[in-house]
Amino acid sequence: MREFHLRPVGRVSGGRDEWVEDDWAGVEAVVRLDADRFPPEATLGLDEFSHLEVVFLFDRVDEAAIRLEPRPARGNPEWPPVGVFAHRGPFRPNRIGVSRCRLRAVDGLDLHVTGLDALDGTPVLDVKPCVREFEPRGPVSQPGWTDDLMRDYY
Repeated sequence: MREFHLRPVGRVSGGRDEWVEDDWAGVEAVVRLDADRFPPEATLGLDEFSHLEVVFLFDRVDEAAIRLEPRPARGNPEWPPVGVFAHRGPFRPNRIGVSRCRLRAVDGLDLHVTGLDALDGTPVLDVKPCVREFEPRGPVSQPGWTDDLMRDYY
């Protein structure tokens, strides 16, 4: 397979600087887009959306810590072991995270957000507006352990 090299479009500024598993709902941060690459017009119209999808790199995860064997989420023995692609956590083959967050304001290339579960300084690979029509059609199912895991996440 071909390899791809990505250049961050910006960085997270503010919010948390240490990983905590839960309570991300009230965390405020700024996605600061790279002013050397993008003109202020790059965000034109973005302020009409209520939410963003932010794609970022879990840059603080040591690649040696990535485990591909099935394991329970958060190491909780009450939850079943599942494969790496059934997890959304940071210990992924390419260390890519995706988060949906509320867009509070657009100030030039600064996107003020709430509920972004990325740390201060995290490289941002892409930003997209949330569009209802890209949501899944029909019912969405998930195992019960994810309900437990996410109960206090946001």
